Amino acid sequence: MIRILLVDDHPVVRHGLRGMLDAEPDLSVVGEAASGPAGVASAAAERPDIVLMDLRMPGGDGVAATEQIVASVPGTRVIVLTTYESDRDILRAIEAGACGYLLKDASPADLADAVRAAARGETVLAPSVASTLVRQVRKPAPPALSAREAEVLRLVARGLTNADIGRQLYISEATVKTHLLRVFAKLDVADRTAAVTTAMEHGLL
Repeated sequence: MIRILLVDDHPVVRHGLRGMLDAEPDLSVVGEAASGPAGVASAAAERPDIVLMDLRMPGGDGVAATEQIVASVPGTRVIVLTTYESDRDILRAIEAGACGYLLKDASPADLADAVRAAARGETVLAPSVASTLVRQVRKPAPPALSAREAEVLRLVARGLTNADIGRQLYISEATVKTHLLRVFAKLDVADRTAAVTTAMEHGLL
């Protein structure tokens, strides 16, 4: 029997998943949790084979919980089950140690098969997620930022204006703009928000 823990902040989702999975003769839901921290505690107590983990929940997200469960509950495998499929969400979940990433529009049969595959030690990915990961692997890494460029971009990420950054770094506002233009060119982006997001995705900040 494959023992499953459900971690999702929506009771109706947990109820639906429980009914769906418990209907399978070889699957059994042994616990539920409504937040990341509660999921970590339940995983430690129940020692399930599989955790179905929502990604975004109040009181602690699924990525942090996945990382803690993988590190502290040997033998338990985590499948992210979410409505989100942005590149950043997928990469964060896989880097945290999730063995799978499925979307909530999966059919009951596909979900049950994914749980069984994960329990066998396989990686389970929704087709669109697999395509995203392949695209990310093939994408060349952007050139490294200089120390000053990274420093400027970190301050942008904190919400500072060019004038604020200039004052903090004792450089002119024009110099700040020059650094940012170089950053935009290196990261192949057109604005500050995209620069910060892209730099974070590639571990440059």
